[in-house]
Amino acid sequence: MKKTIAVLPGDGIGPEVVRQAVKVLKSVAYKFGHEFIFREGLIGAGAIQKTGRPLPEETLKLSRQADAILLGAIGDPKYDKDPQAKIRPEQGLLKLRKSLNLFANLRPVKIYPQLLNISPLKNERIKKVDIMVVRELTGGIYFGQHRRYDGGYSASDLSVYTKNEITRVAKIAFNHASRRKKILHSIDKANVLATSCLWRETVSDLSEDYPEVEVVHMFVDTASMQLVKNPRQFDVILTENMFGDILTDEASVIAGSIGLLPSASIGDKHALYEPIHGAFNKAAGKNIANPIGTILSAAMMLKMSFQLDMEARAIERAIEKVIDCGFCTKEIAGENTEAEKILGTKEIGNLLAKLI
Repeated sequence: MKKTIAVLPGDGIGPEVVRQAVKVLKSVAYKFGHEFIFREGLIGAGAIQKTGRPLPEETLKLSRQADAILLGAIGDPKYDKDPQAKIRPEQGLLKLRKSLNLFANLRPVKIYPQLLNISPLKNERIKKVDIMVVRELTGGIYFGQHRRYDGGYSASDLSVYTKNEITRVAKIAFNHASRRKKILHSIDKANVLATSCLWRETVSDLSEDYPEVEVVHMFVDTASMQLVKNPRQFDVILTENMFGDILTDEASVIAGSIGLLPSASIGDKHALYEPIHGAFNKAAGKNIANPIGTILSAAMMLKMSFQLDMEARAIERAIEKVIDCGFCTKEIAGENTEAEKILGTKEIGNLLAKLI
C-alpha cells in the first residue's frame, strides 16, 4: 500500500512527538511492505512567525491532497498572555478543521492495568475503563460570532447548531455504540440552552434507527461529576464541541497522563490524527515529552483511514509491551520506577520501532 501523509509538527513538543510517530510508521511500513510518503507543513505559532498566518495556504493544500494528516500540537505562551491578539496559533487548527469539514472528533480513553497507580482516582474506580468520546468539532460556540461592544465592557459569543450537524456526528457515535456495549450517553444542557434542546431532540429521533442501542441523556454538569465518581458506566459519549473539549480533558486524568491519549478528527473525505495534549512549550527540546499519545494517533490513522488493522495492532501491542516492562517517560514514572527504565521521548520511539 502506498499512502501520502501530511505531517504538521506544529509548536512546542509537537515536532518531537511527531518525529517519533513518523519513526514508528516507518518501521510499520518496513515490516508490512507498505510505502508511506511524508510531506511536512507549517501550522500554528511557527507558521505565524514564518508566514504571518497560522494556516498557510500551502499547508491547507497539502492537507487536502494527502491521504491522512498527522498533527503534533498548537500553541505558544506569548499568545496565551495576550487575549487581545488578533492572530493566534489555535486559529490555524480551527480553520483546518472547518476547511476540511472535520466534523467529528473521536477520543478513546483506555486504562493500562500497569498504570493504575498514576491516576489520581482509586484503582477500583477506574479498572477496565474503556470510553470512546465522540465530540462534534465544527459547530457550536467556537465557530459562532464573537464580538466585544459597549466600549469593550460587554462581550458575546454565539453558539449555533443545525439538525443536520447534530445528525451526522450522532450517526458516528451510534455506529460505534452498536459495535461496542450498545450504550450511548448523550451529553447536553437541555434545561438551559436552546442548542441543547435541539441536540436532545435530534439524538432522540435518530435513536429510532438504532433500537439495539440504549440512549442515556445526561446534563453536562452531571456528566462531569459521574466521570470522576463512576467512569465505568460510560462506553460511548456523544457531545457538542465545547462540552466535549472540557470533558475529554477531564477524562484524560483518569488515565493518569494526557500524554497517553490519541484522537482522530474525521469528515466525509479527510481525517486528521493528533494527541489530545497541547504544545507544553516548557518541555520543548528537553527530550522528556511522552510520545505515546501521538504514536497511538498514528495507529488510529492506520486503522481508520487505511484499514490496516493488523498494522495498527502491531503498534498497540508494542506500546503494551513497553508499559508491561516498566518503561516510561518521566511524567508517568512512579516512586518505585527504576531509574534506567525512565526514558526520553526519542528513546521511547526507538524502543517501539525496534519492537515492531
